[in-house]
Amino acid sequence: MKWSHYALLAGFSAVLPVAAHAQGTADAGATAEATDERVVLEADTVYENSADNTIIAEGNVEALYQGRILRADRLIYDRTTERARASGNVIIIEADGSQQFADEVDVGPNLSDGYAIGYSARLEGNASVAAKSAIRRSDGINAMEHIVYTACPVCEGKNPTWQIRARRAVLDEETQMISYRDAVLEVGGVPVFYLPYLSHPDPNSERRSGFLMPNAGISTMLGTFYKQPYYWAVSDYSDLTISPTVYENVNPLIGVEGRKRFYSGAVSFDASFTHEADFDSNGTTFGEETFRGHLYGNGLFTIKPGWKWGFGVETQTDDLYDLRYRISNQNAKRGLYSNQPRRLLSQLFVTGQGDSYYTDAAVLNFQGLRGEDDASRLPQVAPLAYAEKYWDMGNLGFASVNASSAILTRDVGADSHRVSLGGDWSTMKILPGGFTFKPFAELRGDYYLLDEAVSGKDSVSRAVGNTGATIAYPLIRRGKNVDLMIEPTVMAAWGFANANDPAIPVEDSLLYEFDESSLFEPNGVGNFDLYEGDGKLSAGITARAIWKNGTEVATTVGRRWRSRADPNFDVASNLNGTSSDWVASTSLKMGSALQLNSRVRLNEDDLSLSRLDMRASTSFNRFRAVGQYYKIDPRISPAGTSDEGIYLRGEIDIAGGYSVIFSQLRDISRNVDTRQELGIAYTDDCARFEIIYDRSEVRDRTLGPQESFQIRFSLLSLGNFGSNGF
Repeated sequence: MKWSHYALLAGFSAVLPVAAHAQGTADAGATAEATDERVVLEADTVYENSADNTIIAEGNVEALYQGRILRADRLIYDRTTERARASGNVIIIEADGSQQFADEVDVGPNLSDGYAIGYSARLEGNASVAAKSAIRRSDGINAMEHIVYTACPVCEGKNPTWQIRARRAVLDEETQMISYRDAVLEVGGVPVFYLPYLSHPDPNSERRSGFLMPNAGISTMLGTFYKQPYYWAVSDYSDLTISPTVYENVNPLIGVEGRKRFYSGAVSFDASFTHEADFDSNGTTFGEETFRGHLYGNGLFTIKPGWKWGFGVETQTDDLYDLRYRISNQNAKRGLYSNQPRRLLSQLFVTGQGDSYYTDAAVLNFQGLRGEDDASRLPQVAPLAYAEKYWDMGNLGFASVNASSAILTRDVGADSHRVSLGGDWSTMKILPGGFTFKPFAELRGDYYLLDEAVSGKDSVSRAVGNTGATIAYPLIRRGKNVDLMIEPTVMAAWGFANANDPAIPVEDSLLYEFDESSLFEPNGVGNFDLYEGDGKLSAGITARAIWKNGTEVATTVGRRWRSRADPNFDVASNLNGTSSDWVASTSLKMGSALQLNSRVRLNEDDLSLSRLDMRASTSFNRFRAVGQYYKIDPRISPAGTSDEGIYLRGEIDIAGGYSVIFSQLRDISRNVDTRQELGIAYTDDCARFEIIYDRSEVRDRTLGPQESFQIRFSLLSLGNFGSNGF
């Protein structure tokens, strides 16, 4: 809010020395031919007072200078002192349409100093500022007395949603900092917060160090707390945010966030540390005080065009550290691979990609945060690598060769060292009658070096492969209102028998499930440790309808048959036995009004529901919501029990900017509300206020159910204020 520039630089530049010629008294005008540094001046009366060497314009004064317009009842320019003064309903209109107002303005030579009385301005984003007086000094210090600032529309006779009043505000042009004295935040005309001193950088300035908005609140676990971030602009390419937090129930914690950009890439990290004992949901400490903390970070750098290397770091001293101190972003992707919920992943990787090749290699390390995790049984992976080279052979189709490795080592449990080399080929032909015919073939060799004491063998070698074809018959009918497409498809393939040796430890296919996405793949697994050989036949149909108004419905349904059962596949994989369950997916797109996606698995014997995953979102008129539902039958559940749950979140606008917020994550199978949220909100053009009740039933060792009551509000152009849960 560089108000001094608006009032004293932009406005008073319109009253530089002028050359005027009076053409009469009443209804007379005076104009002058102007160059870039001269002014066009019009007024009812313009005359020169030779006694005091001034030029005076009165009545409907309008001065135009470089796209800016100044209007006033009276303007006086003193040639001796080179000062200009405008008074009476002063309006300054910028070239961009923004406006400033004053009762009186005065500026000295070269615009180095001046003042305005009864100053106000309309700024970008519908913001406005007003002050009893505004002063500009020659040393670059600009001050406003009795200032009021708001980003809300200002209506006569009605208080804005929020505004800030301050006894004094100062802008230092050298440091580019704005500071306020005795600042009060008013909401609906009612004082809410008082700050004896508030300072922040001029929004038009470069980055600079300083204190950020604090965060204070009360929690059943941590007690009353206060967090004061400090932003340190280390250089043009790096910064740190240091956030000490003091708590009522436990020792203080220091948080640090940092970023640094290099010529070839960038790094960022989020860390914290403290010296404290364990504590439960009530904030009761137990055990010995010791160093505790966390570090999440990542980096990505360019080696040369097409080649990059990077890293991701995720580590913390305690399994429940992030839950106790409410550390977020645990599930963020920080590299080539993503972690799993409550599992931290650190990685170092390199990737390369060109027009006809792709390769990557990574070293992985896991840290378990789940109660059942045993660090000695989690693997270290060094390396996990993949490389592929492919060729476009024109009428002969496409071919590729690939190589991969996965070296997994454990302190306790089976080690697995695998290397693989393979290749594949496919092509597409259009047959008479409109049929599409896609023959394919793939072959791969695997070698496993194993821990004989655990696996029973010291090594396993195998060759796996499939050959076959997919044939489809796409049917399309274009209509006046809707286009229809139906495509029945059949895939038949034959692969090597006895592809899966029981001695091979299954690492990458533990939770794999065959569904419609791999219905027409010759190998329904898609990973390395398990392979689907023998004969198999898949049949399915895809249908799609697209209306002219943009509505679209699509579905795929099908099933798979096998020549023999493979005991290495369990029932959850949907590849056990000689036939699979029915699999299907459906999607509905109706713009923002409704988006629906669902996937279903039906029992092959009686078509009973084995699995259902469904997600829907909607936004229309006063209602916005998203919902997800899942159900897994005990027959295919890894735990052997029914698993069912639902998640809902939405907001309903009631009237006059008021809305109801709701959210619920319910574990139906255990009859527990994992988390629920209910609240009310008020939203207008410049602010949002929320009052939220939150309850969590999650239990994890020493942490149990928690309740919170939160009050949050955000103000346009000023950021967020509010309390944490308690």
